Amino acid sequence: MPAWNIRLLETIEEMSAVEVLQREIWPGSETDIVPAHLLITVVHNGGLVLGALVDEKLIGFVFGFPGLESTPDGPRPKHCSHMAGVHPAYRDNGVGFALKRAQWQVVRHQGLDHVTWTYDPILSRNANLNIARLGAVCSTYRRSEYGDMRDGLNAGLPSDRFQVDWWINTRRVEHRLSKRARPALSLNHLVRVGVHPLYSLPTRPDDLPRPPGHAPALEAQLIAAEVPSDFMALKSADFALARDWRFFTREFFETAFGKGYIVTDFVFDQSESAPHSFYVLTDGESTLEG
Repeated sequence: MPAWNIRLLETIEEMSAVEVLQREIWPGSETDIVPAHLLITVVHNGGLVLGALVDEKLIGFVFGFPGLESTPDGPRPKHCSHMAGVHPAYRDNGVGFALKRAQWQVVRHQGLDHVTWTYDPILSRNANLNIARLGAVCSTYRRSEYGDMRDGLNAGLPSDRFQVDWWINTRRVEHRLSKRARPALSLNHLVRVGVHPLYSLPTRPDDLPRPPGHAPALEAQLIAAEVPSDFMALKSADFALARDWRFFTREFFETAFGKGYIVTDFVFDQSESAPHSFYVLTDGESTLEG
C-alpha cells in the first residue's frame, strides 16, 4: 500500500472531498451525509477534521467537535468523535488507527481528557480497533440511536450502538497507542486467566453462527461473550439471522451493563479453522491486560 500522511483539514475544498468520500464509504443514503458547509462551520468553531491522504487523494477521515456531558458536579467538557471512515480499497492497513492516534494527540493539546463516540457492537473490525487497539471502554448501550438508517451498511436493522469512553490521558490508552503496544490477545490468553466463553458458536467456516435463545447468567468477575466475526457477510447471507443477533446482543449487553459490567477488551482469534470474536467484560475492579 502506498504511504499515507495525515493532516488537519481546514478549507471548504477539503470538506467537499470529505463529503465525496462519505458517499463512497456509506453508499445509498444522501440524507446521512454530513455536508461540507456543516463540516467547515464545525472546524471554524473548535471542531476537528483530520484526513489521511495518498498523493493528495483523501482516503480516510475522522470528524469531531467539543461537547458537554452531565456529571454530579455539573456540565463537563469532552470531545465527541462523530464520524470516522476509510475508503474500502484502503481498509485493514492501519489507516483508521493512525487517524484516531492523530485525533488523540490533537484533543490532548486542546486540554480535554475524555472522548466519546458510537459504533455498532456487532461489527468486529470496529470493536477490535475501538476496544482492543485504542483502549476505549464501554458501559452504555443505546437502542436505535440514529433511527431508521437507509445507507447500504445499516438499512433494515435497528441502529443500536455502543457509546464508548476514551480516557485519553490514562496509562491504559497511552500504552495501547505507544510504539510498543500490547500484542493482540487470543482465546488462549483468556483461558489461561480462567475466562471461558459464556456460550459456544460453530467452528466450521461454512456454518453461520446463531445466537443463544437468551442472555446467559452473569456471575464471574471476568466474562467473554462471542459475536460474529463477519457480521456484514452474515447479514448478506441470512437477514433474519442478523436481526436475531441484533436483539440477542441488545438483551445481553443491556443486562450486563445493568449489573455493573464494563466492556474492557476485545479478542479477535484466528487460531482455529474459523475466526472467533469475543468481548471481554469486567465486573468491579477486575481487569485483563495480558
